[in-house]
Amino acid sequence: MRVISGIYKGRRLKAVEGMQVRPTSDRLRETLFNVLSSSIQGSRFVDICAGTGAVGIEAMSRGAGHVTFIESNRKAAQVLAENLEHCGITENVKVINRDAVATLKYFAQHLLQFDYFYLDPPYDSEVYSQVMWTLAKSKLIAEEGLVIVEHRKKIELLSSYDYLRPYRQIVQGESCLTFFSMERGIA
Repeated sequence: MRVISGIYKGRRLKAVEGMQVRPTSDRLRETLFNVLSSSIQGSRFVDICAGTGAVGIEAMSRGAGHVTFIESNRKAAQVLAENLEHCGITENVKVINRDAVATLKYFAQHLLQFDYFYLDPPYDSEVYSQVMWTLAKSKLIAEEGLVIVEHRKKIELLSSYDYLRPYRQIVQGESCLTFFSMERGIA
């Protein structure tokens, strides 16, 4: 696993040994950032269920202004921190080793907003629904912000979570990226 593009291009990232962590493939990450392209510059990005941190590190490499990594597993969060250190990323990042939903609720209470949320829990996890409803019921998503969900293509996400609605889907092999945005001006 490596950083694909940007200022940290080519840096190898450690995997979490002995765990069933399924890092986002290089190909799928490349597709994701080709879609986001220059809009990533200066953005506030949250990598939820971050695992090794590959997606958030790629966002930093391509110019994100700040990346918050949320990872509930202590061992994975430790490997993520090591990957950041290996890449020399010491500023404009935060690693939170805590439950994703509790963290998002904390952010909402403190009126924080972000441009991108990337959600990639284990494919059979209940976290998908919990996180999506938490995001939909909060004001965490900045205007023009997006939620990108990586999931098994066989998993069908809801057609909406309140005003959070899908507008694009990309399938690669068994994996799928579904892009959600807030339908503004309705609430």
